[in-house]
Order: sequence, then structure tokens, then C-alpha cells
Amino acid sequence: HAGTRWCLWVFHCREAVVFTLDRTRSARVPKEHFAGVTGGTVSVDRFSSYQRLAKDTPLQLSYCWAHVRRDFIAVAEQWDKHRPWGEQWQDLIGELYHLNDARLLVGSDPVQWAATDTTVRAAVAAMEQRWERELAQPKLPQVRKKVLTSLRKHWSGLVRFVDQPDLPMDNNQAERALRGPVVGRKNYYGSGATWSGELTATLFSLFHTLELWQINVRTWLTEYLTACAASGGQVPENLERFLPWNHHQAQAPRASPQPPPRRRAA
Repeated sequence: HAGTRWCLWVFHCREAVVFTLDRTRSARVPKEHFAGVTGGTVSVDRFSSYQRLAKDTPLQLSYCWAHVRRDFIAVAEQWDKHRPWGEQWQDLIGELYHLNDARLLVGSDPVQWAATDTTVRAAVAAMEQRWERELAQPKLPQVRKKVLTSLRKHWSGLVRFVDQPDLPMDNNQAERALRGPVVGRKNYYGSGATWSGELTATLFSLFHTLELWQINVRTWLTEYLTACAASGGQVPENLERFLPWNHHQAQAPRASPQPPPRRRAA
């Protein structure tokens, strides 16, 4: 019996969204997905499988600031005496988001870019000095030490966005792509068949990629199924025109959609 407890992975890049159904959460899944890749950066959370991915492949990791922020939120909510400390760190992270957004807005202006880039780097340096100073305190409460130790461990991946501004500061885009499947699993039930789950993952990949290219899913399905009917119930010979990036270009004169944003997440 193969069992019905499987894991759904999502790989989100600029051109496509790919869902993969697998029995495990092991590093084997992303390693197989990125097989043959000679370099690049992946935006991830702090799950241990991604750390193994970085050790066994030429890929670099960019860690998620949203997950780090949740650590400080948890401290503030669970310990009243540490609430001010946790809220201060939340504010620092929020300010870093704000400064980086301001930097990205002026990317086409070299003068403004230089000024905002300097501000971002100064904020990152100040934050690093703060956690170093706090971790050096001999009587640092364990609850704070745990969070700051994790921050130090992942620091190099957390600040990768500074030198690579096209990287997002978090992997929220990938997590938002998982929201539908996560909510839906409570209602789908399904047949328990592996092929059914794999088909569902394929459809999630297709629909999310279409949305990424700002293509109406229903319109695309209508055109594709109509082409299948015209081919006598078979797959159309010219599949290239149904690829989202080709379809996007074909519809551009009519809809004039903007190219999807540059994002990489997993």
C-alpha cells in the first residue's frame, strides 16, 4: 500500500510554477529538481533539506526574513517581559523591508540607487552589530539567545539580497502558491490514487503558471480544449502556442499585460 500521506513541493521562478508530489520531505526532491543546474540562488525557509541542497549542489540559499520575524513575534506573544525586545526586533525587520523597497523603486536612477543602497547596507550592518552585542551578554535570557543564535546561523543567507537586489527578502510568493492546495486538501479527499495526486500537482503547476503570465485560466482551457476537439479528440499538433510564455506574447497586442516580476523561490 503506497499510503495517502504525501508531500507537495512548489518551485516558483520568473517563468513558471512547478508543483511536485513526493512521499518525503527529503533533500532528494529539490536536488532532483535542480539536477544539472550549474549555479544560482534559491529563496527558501530554514528547513534542513535546503541546507543539504546547498552542500551538495552549486546553489546558494537566500533565507526568508518573514520566518525570522515570526521568531520575534512568538517571543513577544509568549513572554510579557520580553515583549518590548521582540517588538523592537520586529520594527527593525520591518524597517529593513521598507528601506529595501525604497531602493528597488529607484533602480533605474544611479544617483538615487547609490543613496538608498548605502542606507540598506548601513541598516544591515547596524542589525548585525546589535545581535552580536546581545549574544555577547553573559546573562542573556535563553529565550532570546535561541532566536539570536538562529539569526546568526542563517545570517549570510539572510543578507544575500543586499548584493543581489533581484532576490526577494522572503519566500512568501512560494508560500502563497501553496495556500490553495493547503486549504483545499481538507475538502478534496480524492481517491487515494497516486496518479490522481500527480495529476492534481500537474494542474496546479499549469494554472499557477498561467496566472503568473496574467493569462485567464478559463480562457486558456477553452482555447486548448477547443483545439483538442478540432483535432478529433487528440492533443493538438502545435502545442508550442499553448505554452504560457508563447500564449502571453500572442495575446499581448490585445491585453498588453506586463511581464511577470523577477522572483525566485522554493
